[in-house]
Amino acid sequence: MSEKRVKVFDAENMVVGRLAAKAAKAALLGDSVIIVNAEKAVITGDRRTVIDAYKAKRNIRTSYNPRRGPFHHRRPDKLVRRVIRGMLPWPKPRGKEAYKRVRVYIGVPEKYAESERIVLEGARYRSLTRKHITVGDLCYELGWRNPAEVA
Repeated sequence: MSEKRVKVFDAENMVVGRLAAKAAKAALLGDSVIIVNAEKAVITGDRRTVIDAYKAKRNIRTSYNPRRGPFHHRRPDKLVRRVIRGMLPWPKPRGKEAYKRVRVYIGVPEKYAESERIVLEGARYRSLTRKHITVGDLCYELGWRNPAEVA
């Protein structure tokens, strides 16, 4: 097995699904995965359709005790991490261990500012004129308010 490393992915202009697939695979192989700029990742599709789909998803909950979940996140870092979880074999121990190796951040923390970031050219969203929405914009529509902008 290869040696364990830390992989830092820059999510700016990357399609969330493609990024999540690469991050999930790296975590399953034993690498620590760090994703920065989560709010700048891209979800493809018509803006209104994507927002409506996520708002409809937020209404799904248990009818007998809504506090039991399922829980749907509004913060970009948590939303992206949940997308990655969907690509892992979650019920199995190796999937849960891989999920613990994944860290997602809004912006770039000082700790990773100088480290070399992996840019997946295949996952980049090249045509920014086509229909898309950033994760930050989607989360804003779902009710998330960036503390940096509020202050």
